[in-house]
Amino acid sequence: MKRLEKLPAEEALEFLHKVVDGVCGRAYPRYQDYNAVWNLTEWMEVLEQAATYFKSTVGADLSDEEALQQLSGLSSDSQKAVVTCLKGRKPDIRHALIERTNAISSARLQDFDWQLKLALSSDKLSMLQMPLLNLDLEVSENGDVKQFSVEMNKEELQNLLAALEAANKVVLQLK
Repeated sequence: MKRLEKLPAEEALEFLHKVVDGVCGRAYPRYQDYNAVWNLTEWMEVLEQAATYFKSTVGADLSDEEALQQLSGLSSDSQKAVVTCLKGRKPDIRHALIERTNAISSARLQDFDWQLKLALSSDKLSMLQMPLLNLDLEVSENGDVKQFSVEMNKEELQNLLAALEAANKVVLQLK
């Protein structure tokens, strides 16, 4: 974000708020308004870096000090503008990130049921004794309810639980 320093200090805060507007689903700043400051390549770079900084800082729920450390290469005026914008727009950015995540799929888990079974034998082995989990999911998407049934062995269940725990950590960070 070093190129942000090419922008006069009084315009930097306005530019950063427009970047956050773009992150939040509104209009990004226009190149025509800043073509005297940056060429097109620099413009794309500074716009992408600023948007990425805001999304990653809010998404990782960094403290003000940690957020400021990431700006160590900038002048104090530029740092102040970025931190001021970040503090004022943090709830907006968080809401936009959550909405973007929710928009990935409209499917919702309505209900689930599970059964634990012990397979004693198979057509290949006479003595198997393998635990199996039957997981029945009831998922609603756009008002339609669909049933899914999954059978998992112990290893597959452990992988599912690890993935769900990782997803839960991400959700807790976004709160």
